[in-house]
Amino acid sequence: MTAAEAARFPATSPRTLRGQPLLVWECPGEWLAVSSGSYGGGLGTRRWVLNATVPSGYDRPDPAAHVAEMAGELGLEGAGTGLLTAVDVRHEVTAAEAGVRASVTTGVGYPIWAAHDAADTSHLVRGYTPGTINAVCFLPVRLSESALVNLVATVAEAKAQALLEAGVAGTGTCTDATVVLCPPDGEPEPYGGPRSVIGAPLARVVHRAVTEGLRVTNPRHG
Repeated sequence: MTAAEAARFPATSPRTLRGQPLLVWECPGEWLAVSSGSYGGGLGTRRWVLNATVPSGYDRPDPAAHVAEMAGELGLEGAGTGLLTAVDVRHEVTAAEAGVRASVTTGVGYPIWAAHDAADTSHLVRGYTPGTINAVCFLPVRLSESALVNLVATVAEAKAQALLEAGVAGTGTCTDATVVLCPPDGEPEPYGGPRSVIGAPLARVVHRAVTEGLRVTNPRHG
């Protein structure tokens, strides 16, 4: 990563709101983003990202409204996206390679396998449960919209690989969330798979961050 590229990356800003820790990233202008967050999800331009810890017994039925309230109290302006997790976000792990950066909060108290026996309904989520593996990823160059969507799959594959290698019985949790952001200018990279120019280093940094996060928050997986 060049100095100019590093200067464009939003810095992680740890904060506290109403006694709960959270992480905030404010972009230098509007960045292109794809997000599965409860607030500001989808494809579009975003100015900020928020990843907030909520109590393990969190039962608000309106997580998007909750994120909007927090953004207002923090003075965040413009379009943004927010994630919630029962994990203490102060255990966030950041990994970087070739201008790609991933900030991941990892917890697997309730892991699941993505494909589940349809006859068993015990795995179904009633209402909203805060996610436990949240990944916020920054890229140094512009990506096409299709490549951004592909990168979400790449993040999921890298996460599942790290969990498998750590002996976790699942591919993730039922409410994991991912945000991928890139600059809005420049010729877009067309591909985001795990063997693409950007997808390959992103897969590696997510894998490293999840692996390290498991050691931090779940020492039994060390």
